[in-house]
Amino acid sequence: MSRRNSAARRQSLPKDDISTLRIIGGDWRSRKLTFPTIDGLRPTPDRVRETLFNWLQTSTPGAACLDLFCGSGALGFEALSRGASSVTFVDRAPEVVHQVRQNLNLLKAQNADVICAVVIDWLEMKKADQEPRYDLVFLDPPFRQDLIRSAATLLETRNLLNSNALIYIETESHWQADGLPENWTLYREKTSGQVSYRLYLRDEPATQEPDLSLAPRQ
Repeated sequence: MSRRNSAARRQSLPKDDISTLRIIGGDWRSRKLTFPTIDGLRPTPDRVRETLFNWLQTSTPGAACLDLFCGSGALGFEALSRGASSVTFVDRAPEVVHQVRQNLNLLKAQNADVICAVVIDWLEMKKADQEPRYDLVFLDPPFRQDLIRSAATLLETRNLLNSNALIYIETESHWQADGLPENWTLYREKTSGQVSYRLYLRDEPATQEPDLSLAPRQ
């Protein structure tokens, strides 16, 4: 995926400020897309994406996806290429959002939304039980900013996840995976160099069973 710190829109980028990524599977396999070269923006490496989408090979087709802190959009584009029904891209950097839109136009993709917003603010504005829900979420925030727990909590409290949703989390290798919702179960995990990545499966939160011993007798 990707990260950035700049906020200024660049409608056209000098060649030195442009990087490329390659879609590795699906209908757009081997297509190359450009994205801004911004300090901290780091698309998920090809090898990691290949492993991730091997994990997700039966779950991606038809999935409604949410790509938070999308940056280059590498994961969202990969999901669309592999048959996702829709992807919502969210990122705070205008030049990043602009390029994601350009790439969607290049690919003639009709089933994606791109939102320029601070992710945590965007999640906080959601109204519980009144928003679309997602089957697959990519959560790859800037490293060392402690954003994952806040985003994960908001995904749950705003009820933005379908039952059995899958949540991908990409972090620095020393990140401690605690403080996540109790109904998220670790499904797969792996480390590649300085990056750790995990896939969680969401269960419906447990609801308290009524105490039948207290029910009035008929």
